[in-house]
Amino acid sequence: MKIEKNLYLSKLFDAYGKLLSARQKEICYFVLNDDLTLSEIAQNLGISRQAVLDGLNKAEKKLLEFEEQLSFVKQISLLEDEIKMLKNKLRKEG
Repeated sequence: MKIEKNLYLSKLFDAYGKLLSARQKEICYFVLNDDLTLSEIAQNLGISRQAVLDGLNKAEKKLLEFEEQLSFVKQISLLEDEIKMLKNKLRKEG
């Protein structure tokens, strides 16, 4: 479950990450791209583990809100599914 959640959050971060605060971007990047623990991130940023957790929770909430309002990631997923279907159709016809 954690892998699926992180994959989804990674997609949201790619789509909406620029809308987060600088600190939230840093924390998300460390979690999603570098797979660091909260303690490792806290040490790297010179903040408490709780501050990292708070920043991560706020960023996750914002990313989910952006997707709820804009549905950009959902639309990309639908387009990717359509492309796969069309490619399969072309292979069968070709």
